[in-house]
Amino acid sequence: MIATLKSYVLDPYPLRRLALDVARRVDWGNFDFKYFNNSFGRPNYAYIMYESALLARRLGLKRISVLEFGVAGGNGLIAMERLAQEIEQKLGDIEFDIYGFDTGKGLPKPEDYRDLPYQWKEGFFPMDEDALRAKLKRAKLVLGDIRDTAGDFFKKYQPAPVAAVSHDFDYYSSTAAALQMFDAPGNNFLPRVFCYFDDTVGSNLELYNEYTGQRGAINDFNQNHTDKKLCPPVYLKSRPIQEPWYQQIYVHHHFSHPDYCQFIAESNQQLNLGH
Repeated sequence: MIATLKSYVLDPYPLRRLALDVARRVDWGNFDFKYFNNSFGRPNYAYIMYESALLARRLGLKRISVLEFGVAGGNGLIAMERLAQEIEQKLGDIEFDIYGFDTGKGLPKPEDYRDLPYQWKEGFFPMDEDALRAKLKRAKLVLGDIRDTAGDFFKKYQPAPVAAVSHDFDYYSSTAAALQMFDAPGNNFLPRVFCYFDDTVGSNLELYNEYTGQRGAINDFNQNHTDKKLCPPVYLKSRPIQEPWYQQIYVHHHFSHPDYCQFIAESNQQLNLGH
């Protein structure tokens, strides 16, 4: 309780945060209210899913896939299911397929210093598979080593184009393996895929940097690809009230994707000069 009160006091907008916490607890407001005010239980998931759905719509698609790397207990995957339903009702012409990737057994053994063994241990975040499957309504679990499951995912599941991804594998090695999925043919993805990386900010304990963990995997991916880059959406920095998760959002740009240059903006952008 003391820690919670202290966090409200230290927040630059304490009354706003308190009001939004109440709104989250009672699930108050329609979709537009919750999206504008970041009052969804997982506003980061709402952002990547809704923005990717809007992009898919502008590209003329009717069905898209969203992925979660690192399911653990399954709260994130269940949140994705709820958000998918709300967004489908909001837009009316987009449908989601949802896939959750996990070992099913918790974190594997760290491979080297890049997996931050001072922060993570083998066996962290185990899954109760039977209990989770009983709760899921539409999401599909893809269990096993990511090096195997990422390799045959598109052939085995024939998913709709991937539009949004939540990365929560914690390790450099697992994240790097998951990012290799972007090497599949471009028709398996939207030209710009909205991504959330959970372990890129942290605290004075993790000390995330560009050479280890998820940030290291992102950095190496960008260095190893000329026509594909993971980039922060700069416009989020201009919002008057900043949310911590803004710093954890990236967009995968596939510059040579056949639809990357497809026009999606307003057709008439001419300024009114008063004539």
